[in-house]
Amino acid sequence: MAYTSKFQALAEAAQARVSGVTADQVADLLAKGAVAVDIRDPDEHAKGHIPGSLNISRGKLEMNVEGLLPDLDTTILCYCNANNRGALSAAALRDMGYANAHYIAGGLNAWKALG
Repeated sequence: MAYTSKFQALAEAAQARVSGVTADQVADLLAKGAVAVDIRDPDEHAKGHIPGSLNISRGKLEMNVEGLLPDLDTTILCYCNANNRGALSAAALRDMGYANAHYIAGGLNAWKALG
């Protein structure tokens, strides 16, 4: 998908602000209590997602996250299909005080590629 230059710049700035975790780290982090948050739209989530992940679409993330994840110390792994929306979401969560918000580098595509 082709993105506008302004959107891509915003996404790249978010990626520079928050750390990404690799797809092969996800299972271990989830086993240690991390929460995967699928920030894609519900129709995307319904077509496939990381098992056990919460689906909070990007457009509603800031409005709904506190009710679902009230502990600001929770390790949160935001993901979309690749990087951009996941990184933007993790950066927004950091701005809200979630110190352990990250994005899954490569998103669902990278996680699926692991088999």
